[in-house]
Amino acid sequence: MFLWLDRHGVICAAGPTLMKILGPGPVVGTAFETHFHLRRARARRHEQDEAHPGGRKLILMLLSHPEIGLRGTAVEVGPEGAEGMLLNLTFGIHLADAVREFGLTEGDFATSDLAIELLYLREAKAAVMDELRALNGRLEEARRAAERQALTDPLTGLANRRAFDAALQKAVRAQAHGGAPFALVLVDLDHFKQVNDHMGHAAGDQVLNWASAILAQEVRRGDVVARAGGDEFVLLLRGAIDRAALQTLGRRMIARLEEPCVVDGTPCRISASIGIAFSRDYPEPEVDRMLADADAALYEAKRSGRGRCSIHAAGAVA
Repeated sequence: MFLWLDRHGVICAAGPTLMKILGPGPVVGTAFETHFHLRRARARRHEQDEAHPGGRKLILMLLSHPEIGLRGTAVEVGPEGAEGMLLNLTFGIHLADAVREFGLTEGDFATSDLAIELLYLREAKAAVMDELRALNGRLEEARRAAERQALTDPLTGLANRRAFDAALQKAVRAQAHGGAPFALVLVDLDHFKQVNDHMGHAAGDQVLNWASAILAQEVRRGDVVARAGGDEFVLLLRGAIDRAALQTLGRRMIARLEEPCVVDGTPCRISASIGIAFSRDYPEPEVDRMLADADAALYEAKRSGRGRCSIHAAGAVA
């Protein structure tokens, strides 16, 4: 960007980009000091050397936009500066601010101007940063998807045993520090083997999905339902629940599971046995002890004829 001043500091001419920046009022014929504040001017090194023509390095500030600076060189025009001085200016580190403030484009700079290279670099950087942000977003979503997959049963969409064990450990630690009590529920489907044997594993998978949906519908938000494997399910019921309410819940789940599940026009009939252990029945609940006690209650339900709900008695030995 060029600016031509006469010997008295009056602007004789200016390049189109400077005219755009200094406008819309008159520019030619106005004093240099009307538009600029000279912050620094110093002679070039080797100023008197013929191989290095004379000139001064300048640092200017736009009076209309003090936050934007200009830098460049000034050389005399004509013998001993008789025709004034020619300034060759650039925005330097303020290029991005100037582009944004004045709406400049590559058309406002000469193709040989370093500003063009800086603009291209800025655009390239912005494109690279956008792509990196998008890539980070995709990686984060992939990480979350992998986590969900690692903690989800692929057949039923319920939590898997790994996820359940983590939730159970967390509930045990929470109660040890004054948190809410919880109930551990084991559910084992009765007569499911007959479905697999007589109708095939595809029909068995449909029955498992049907049973999973029933169990998920019967619990509250915040409870955990997981498939432990095969036809076994585990539930973590958080909060204070009395034994009568759990018996009612167990009987309701069994009744719904005993309704026929129609697969390819054929009704499939199963049932369920349920064993339950209460965390508040233990001075300090332990995962292994509660699992053993709930399993003992489940075995008692099966031994009593299946299709039953049994709650581990406080103080009983598994």
